[in-house]
Amino acid sequence: MGLGLAFFIGILLPLQALINASLGRQTFGPLFASLASFTVGTLVLLVWWLAARPVFVPAALAKVPWWAWTGGVIGALFVASATLLVPRLGAAALICLVVAGQLIGSVMLDHFGVLHARQPVDATRIAGLLLVVAGALLVVRPWQSPAG
Repeated sequence: MGLGLAFFIGILLPLQALINASLGRQTFGPLFASLASFTVGTLVLLVWWLAARPVFVPAALAKVPWWAWTGGVIGALFVASATLLVPRLGAAALICLVVAGQLIGSVMLDHFGVLHARQPVDATRIAGLLLVVAGALLVVRPWQSPAG
């Protein structure tokens, strides 16, 4: 199930960027569309979380390190940037560049064991990384003019 869900989410991400870009064109711009996306997403997550009947101990929040709250900043940066860039780059180019960046970042974070057990880089991972970067370049084709 995990592999299928991850694949399905991957299919939805470019659609999210296109929907948000469309909302931005129809309303008050990409930043507003990103804010609307986060607001709707927050409401959905709140209902889902409450439906799960969580045990909530407010004192536990005081023990969380400051940096643990920064994931939302990264999420907001991604959604706002994707909303702004998808009309300029296209969905395929945007997602290819994001995936290539995610893979490079993930390999580095794994190698150094940032926030989880260390998983050293090996030749197979480097080969996979290079294949993804090559694939992204073939889709994005930065050597061609935008007119194609």
